Amino acid sequence: MHLPDGPVGMESLNSIHETLRAYHGDLIQTGSPAILCSALPTHWRSNKSLPVAFKVVVLDDITDGTLVTIRAGNDENCCGELRNCTAVMKNQVAKFNDLRFVGRSGRGLWKY
Repeated sequence: MHLPDGPVGMESLNSIHETLRAYHGDLIQTGSPAILCSALPTHWRSNKSLPVAFKVVVLDDITDGTLVTIRAGNDENCCGELRNCTAVMKNQVAKFNDLRFVGRSGRGLWKY
């Protein structure tokens, strides 16, 4: 079996990331190379919706209808309270239309 030299598919992966960013807006890398998500504001008031819908984009095959739940935290609160933190996967994208951070629920320094 012949394998290509160098990192396998890095050019293709970068090309996919750029295409997704152009279509879905500013996406950032998460701890998993196959998952991207929307960038969050550095500071946001409690119980106020984000200016745009928060999105999670998955490059792996995920069945439409899969429920996606997100969590947020920071150094003060490792797992803050969120509202509307569950969305349904459709075409590899989970869109959280009215995601809200309740109280001091992990606002501040974001960790993805």
